[in-house]
Amino acid sequence: MCVVSWISRRVPRPEAPRLRPRVAPTELTKVDFTELIPEPVPFLGQAAYIQLEFFEGLSRAVGTAPTLGAKEGLSAAAGVALGKHHDLIAELRRMDVEPVDVMAPFAPATARLHHAWSEGDWYELLLAIHVTSGMLDGYFASLANGLPTDVARRVRGILDRGGAGLVLEGELAAAIAAEPGLADRLALWGRSLVGDTLLIARSALHASDARGLDEKVEPIFTELIADHTRRMDALGLTA
Repeated sequence: MCVVSWISRRVPRPEAPRLRPRVAPTELTKVDFTELIPEPVPFLGQAAYIQLEFFEGLSRAVGTAPTLGAKEGLSAAAGVALGKHHDLIAELRRMDVEPVDVMAPFAPATARLHHAWSEGDWYELLLAIHVTSGMLDGYFASLANGLPTDVARRVRGILDRGGAGLVLEGELAAAIAAEPGLADRLALWGRSLVGDTLLIARSALHASDARGLDEKVEPIFTELIADHTRRMDALGLTA
C-alpha cells in the first residue's frame, strides 16, 4: 500500500512540481499553515491511513531485519506508528464518522507508495520509511494548525510523537559505513522518493478550502525539500 519511484527499473509516475533541491534554511519562506484550514474529516482520514502505511512498512522491515537488535528497535517504532493510527481513528470517531469510509479515498495514492517500497531491498525500505515519514509527519502536524483549536492540539500531539527516525537513521548509518557502494545506491533511491511524497502532501492541500492555494504550494514544498535535504545530509547521502 505506498508511492512512486523514478529509478530506471520502476514504472514512471505523474511528475511532481519541479523545485530546487537545496535551499538553505535561512532562505525558506515561512508559511502560515493556519491559513490552509483543511477539512477535518478528510485530513484526519488521510493522516490515519498514512500512519497505517508506516506501520505496515516498519512491520515488513522487522520481519526481514538481519539482527535481533534491529528487530527490537524497528518493532518499537512500528508500535508508535500504530498508536498514532489508532489515536487519529479515535478523533474521527469523535466526529461520528466511519473511519474506514473516510480513509478509503486515499488508498490508491498511498498504495503506490506501498508498491515502490516493495520493490526495494531492506535498506531501501528503511530509507523509504525514513524519508516519507520524516517529511509527512512534520508536514501534517504543521497543517493541523488549521483545524479547530481542540482538535488541532490533540492531532499535533499525536503526530509529533517520535518513533522511527532515530532507529532508522542508526540502522542506515551503520550499513552505509559497513558496505562500500551502498551510499550511492541509497542516495539515488532517496531522490526518487521525493516527488511521490510531495504528491501525497499536495493532496492534503487540495482537500482544503484555502483561497490562493497555488501561491502557497511552492514555499511549502521548498521547505519540505530542505527538510529532506538535511535528513539525507545527516546520513552522508546526496539529496
